[in-house]
Amino acid sequence: MTNLEIYNKAFMDTFEIEESQLGGLEYQAIPQWDSVGHMGLVAAIEDAFDIMMDTDDIIDLSSYEKGKEILKKYDVEI
Repeated sequence: MTNLEIYNKAFMDTFEIEESQLGGLEYQAIPQWDSVGHMGLVAAIEDAFDIMMDTDDIIDLSSYEKGKEILKKYDVEI
């Protein structure tokens, strides 16, 4: 699996959505991405890439695209 596929899978598994829904997805745009879902997503991403995100990055993770930018800080190229 590529890093993009792993990243997409974290979103799709956490929020039970299709890959076609990922583009432009933002925090609270779907009912599943609430504060509890957000922490589930963070855990899924951290587990998938074996990283520990800083608190600021967890707060900044406000969209599907923003997550890709944040992962670059952890040397994860999407």
